[in-house]
Amino acid sequence: MKTGIANLPLHYGRAPAWLFSRMRELARQITIVIVTEFGQKEMLRRLSDPFWFQAFGCILGFDWHSSGLTTTVCGALKEGIKGLEKDLGLFVAGGKGRVSRQTPLEIQELAQRYPISVNPRNLIYSSRMAAKVDSAALQDGYQLYHHCFIFTREGSWAVIQQGMNEVTRYARRYHWLSEDLKSFVCEPHSAICCNQRGRALNMVAQESEETRLLATVLSREKPDKVISEVKRLKELNLPSSHRPFVQDLRIDFFEKNLIKIYEKQPTDFEELLAVKGVGPKTIRALALISELIYGTNLSFRDPVKYSFAHGGKDGYPYPVDRQGYDKSIQIIQRAISEAKIGRREKIEALKRLKNIFTID
Repeated sequence: MKTGIANLPLHYGRAPAWLFSRMRELARQITIVIVTEFGQKEMLRRLSDPFWFQAFGCILGFDWHSSGLTTTVCGALKEGIKGLEKDLGLFVAGGKGRVSRQTPLEIQELAQRYPISVNPRNLIYSSRMAAKVDSAALQDGYQLYHHCFIFTREGSWAVIQQGMNEVTRYARRYHWLSEDLKSFVCEPHSAICCNQRGRALNMVAQESEETRLLATVLSREKPDKVISEVKRLKELNLPSSHRPFVQDLRIDFFEKNLIKIYEKQPTDFEELLAVKGVGPKTIRALALISELIYGTNLSFRDPVKYSFAHGGKDGYPYPVDRQGYDKSIQIIQRAISEAKIGRREKIEALKRLKNIFTID
């Protein structure tokens, strides 16, 4: 289930070493408390909530509104729980840029190093499909550059990934959660929150069901037949309201992909999407053939709904209070240490704090 999306201005800065070391330590302590008190699945639920994740980043003191929050918080979490994976039963793979492409290998290595009760291939497939859906099946103008996969030894998982749009200078963050996920390719989005709504080719919308079916049928046809339909598309006058145009389609490249797909003979749209090499242009071409020539319904609906603890690195809402930050880490560390020997007074006090700040 996709639990949310957040739109954030692009940010190319880095967290200074003095701040990142504190972020890593505080992320570690907060994770220990949540996993100990509520379990690994609750930690996944919270990370998959775009509002909780944003608040988490603010607590850690990074830029409260920028794209850098996503990559830095995920990095702090990954580094923070290093060495505790066995005890926590929680694992983090992936990251930004080239590191994101190492996610399958990292999942495999973690599964070999620690005992997990599921086949790592299933986790790798889930990681890849979440990325494929947000890059190829949902074409909203954002190019993915960050992918973080968090999972438990029982096989539950969450994904936090982010894409950039260099034209608008905004980034869009996508959150996924395995809990209650019924389909990767039909309405996996839920509570998608941001302050901008765009126009997208949405092949995972309910109203695109017929197009998904026909796109799969077309992918099993001999490539020559499909290519002839693409050539017909290039002669059509497409409505100006449609975002995905076919003028930039390279037929030779598309034909090579079609041959590869034809050899696989996918039985449904998810299998089609999972074929290696199938990307946005291939999906776009099959979708347009289905809609414009065969009259199937195709959604262009962007699946979006409209919707300060230690300060921030850039001084907003105020500069990071280093002394207060260190005090917060010490308080949580002490509470965890005492809870381990049966003295839970400080942990209970932390839990009671939420009642003070709860707004009805």
